[in-house]
Amino acid sequence: MALDGAHAAPAGAAPGSRTVWLEQALVEHEGRLVAYARRLLGDPERARDAVQEAFLRLCRKRPEEVADVRRWLFTVCRNHAMDQLRRRRHVETSETDVVTATVGTQPAPDSVVAEGEAARAALAALDRLPAKEREVLHLKFAEGLSYREIAALTGFSLSHVGVLIHTGLERLRGRLAPVLGVEAASRGATR
Repeated sequence: MALDGAHAAPAGAAPGSRTVWLEQALVEHEGRLVAYARRLLGDPERARDAVQEAFLRLCRKRPEEVADVRRWLFTVCRNHAMDQLRRRRHVETSETDVVTATVGTQPAPDSVVAEGEAARAALAALDRLPAKEREVLHLKFAEGLSYREIAALTGFSLSHVGVLIHTGLERLRGRLAPVLGVEAASRGATR
């Protein structure tokens, strides 16, 4: 990603300087990185720590060392988040525990009338997906990354990314069909 210099330089900084490059990266990517890390970690403070670590590492780089700032930041942030998750093994719960806790808080499908309730149901269904499916769906639809970019970022093969996205979308369709009043079988398992 080439930075085009659209942001004003800080006082005393020369246009095109390293300071401008870092400031642009912060302005352009911080919000999405925090959202991504929060999705991975489930904790806003830990998410901010992961993003801060990514930007601290970027500060140690020269602009010519980082060809694609967005991809580089997402990769560093993801790696730091994964390290945090590995260190917090005792906090991780089984998917069954998460599903049980989440399902108990959802309204009955026939009581979901308002648009806001449907949106909450969709987010809850997304949260119940396996972590890999949630991650690739977030990268695809919230971040707008291509399958190749997702594969490069996560280390999954390109075909595995496709399978995870397809499977995640099918699970979401199945879980949301009753809420939205759609016949799940009529959607089919199309690619």
